[in-house]
Amino acid sequence: MDHSKMDHGSNDHSGHSPGHGQMGHDHHAMMIADFRKRFWVTLVLTIPILFFSPMIQDFLGYEFLLPGNQYILFALSSVVYFYGGWPFLKGFISEVKKGAPGMMTLIAMAISVAYFYSSATVFGLDGVDFFWELATLIAIMLVGHWIEMKSVLGASKALQLLVSMMPAEAHRVKGDNVEDIKLEDLLKDDIILVKPGEKVPADGIITEGTSYLNESMLTGESKPVKKELDDKVIGGSINGNSTLKVKVEHTGKDSYLNKVITMVEEAQKTKSKMQNLSDRAAKWLTYIALAIGFGTLAVWLILGFPFVYALERMVTVMVIACPHALGLAIPLVVAISTAVSAQNGLLIRNRTAFEESRKISALLFDKTGTLTKGDFGVTRIKSVNGSYSSEEILRLSSALEQSSEHPIAVGIIKKVKEGKVSIPKPENFNAITGKGVEANVEGKQIKVVSPGYLRDEKINIPEDAYSDAAETVVFVLIDNELAGYIALADEIRPESAEAIKVFKKNNIKVLMATGDNEKTAKAVSEKLGLDGYYAEVLPHQKVEIVQELQGKGEFVAMTGDGVNDAPALAQANVGIAVGSGTDVAAETADIILVNSNPQDIANLILFGKATYNKMIQNLIWATGYNVVAIPLAAGVLYSSGFVLGPAVGAVFMSLSTIIVAINAQLLKKKIGKK
Repeated sequence: MDHSKMDHGSNDHSGHSPGHGQMGHDHHAMMIADFRKRFWVTLVLTIPILFFSPMIQDFLGYEFLLPGNQYILFALSSVVYFYGGWPFLKGFISEVKKGAPGMMTLIAMAISVAYFYSSATVFGLDGVDFFWELATLIAIMLVGHWIEMKSVLGASKALQLLVSMMPAEAHRVKGDNVEDIKLEDLLKDDIILVKPGEKVPADGIITEGTSYLNESMLTGESKPVKKELDDKVIGGSINGNSTLKVKVEHTGKDSYLNKVITMVEEAQKTKSKMQNLSDRAAKWLTYIALAIGFGTLAVWLILGFPFVYALERMVTVMVIACPHALGLAIPLVVAISTAVSAQNGLLIRNRTAFEESRKISALLFDKTGTLTKGDFGVTRIKSVNGSYSSEEILRLSSALEQSSEHPIAVGIIKKVKEGKVSIPKPENFNAITGKGVEANVEGKQIKVVSPGYLRDEKINIPEDAYSDAAETVVFVLIDNELAGYIALADEIRPESAEAIKVFKKNNIKVLMATGDNEKTAKAVSEKLGLDGYYAEVLPHQKVEIVQELQGKGEFVAMTGDGVNDAPALAQANVGIAVGSGTDVAAETADIILVNSNPQDIANLILFGKATYNKMIQNLIWATGYNVVAIPLAAGVLYSSGFVLGPAVGAVFMSLSTIIVAINAQLLKKKIGKK
């Protein structure tokens, strides 16, 4: 019953039916309805209990006692105790079985002591009953739990929204016919028809048509994205005003949306250092409260006070000390931060790394597609071998680049298509790690490589290769002889400068590691005002750079594409995979950014700080409240005439829980939609 730590993400998301993933949420909603019902029944019974209570009548100065008044109070209070208090009694049994006394133990002990002592006074024991305090305590605890659970459910709304994004059916194309099938019957390589305004049923590649798709709920990109032939589409995105035909790539568990859902669920379930801290604090607070509670009873009895008064003090201590707000402090912030992050294109795989993003002191960027747009355009093609024209060099090199998604390859293919040149077929294709690609084309061995490859092979780089410092140049070798080179320009993202200002404002060093040449790296570094750069770096060398920075005492965040940069991402204190698009399975990254925008990384760090601050605020409030309230409940100010009663204690206890819940909800305002 300790629902503040309930697993809200254990349901299976492998299918995509309309009821997809709803079972856990429905169960949670049923629990909320149960608490609401118990609260209203308890509240209705509490009113006559208060009215007929002699203590309340004395306090308000009226008298209205019915025959058998105490038995009426006993009967009404019994219903309140067993019906209204059942969730707490059940939770107490569960905690005892686990050998882990917690907040339910404290609540159950408080209401049980109150009920059984008051019942004993009805049947002959000397003393004054406090049925009215029992009833108000249970009512207030029920409403506190009800509000708390609604907050937790509210935090999962974004996840529910993701779950509900997939349509129930898909239009599968079979020859000239189109048939409507259930989503779970969709198979890889099926061709589906997506009509205007419809949700895309699965990840795939466009085989026919051009349209603008709304991917805002998936990637955080607010503007509709233009998609045309051979472009990838994500299941759950919304089609614009044109009809598309899509070849299915991923369905079910392999789909992008399902991976996002799974990632958010796992992040919400994962305990971080902060959550373990709050759990330990709650456990110790339980032991302390029990010790102080029984200690309070003993002290007041030793001082000669009536047993009923000493008992009341003990009950109040136990009510006040319930670490409910403490149990809610971290899990609710976790639920909200992971769900809101996912809506903004920040997918958290490692909660501890996310929380520790506030410590980042050095940020190592890859250049292409992150600080720059990654949208390369060919600016120059130069032949240095009279046997081959510049057009022929472009044509032969395009054979190697046609299946690559690297921005340089995309730029070369774009240039070839503009000239309507037919692309030859490559054979024996091979990637030269970190340096380029090679293949046999029309009987010739073709290599498209970086300047680093030329230096390693002792091949001279033409003097006029770098006419513009902002250009990226690749060299084309035919049968191991330099035939020419292709220069491409990549525009710096306008968001990069703003993001770097944010990093510097937060005292974070911004460095760049790129496989590009020295001139290009220097030009980008100077234009953006970076703190340093590393040029012509191979993927494995990025690990060494990260280690070098860590050796200097820096807390390093590494950004990379999650594939070639995997070792460096794993080595960094915080690994951030960027530019992953629909490939969200970057296993070595702690955090995945759906878009390649450096502004997202700035948002990530600021949101990580805001999340950590909310956790600290909630922990301080939850524990600080108890530090002040427990002594008051024990009666330390008795000589000053101040005594904190059980009912007032229950009000403050519930108020503490509500404040923690509201404070966590304010986290949503800390990150904005782009």
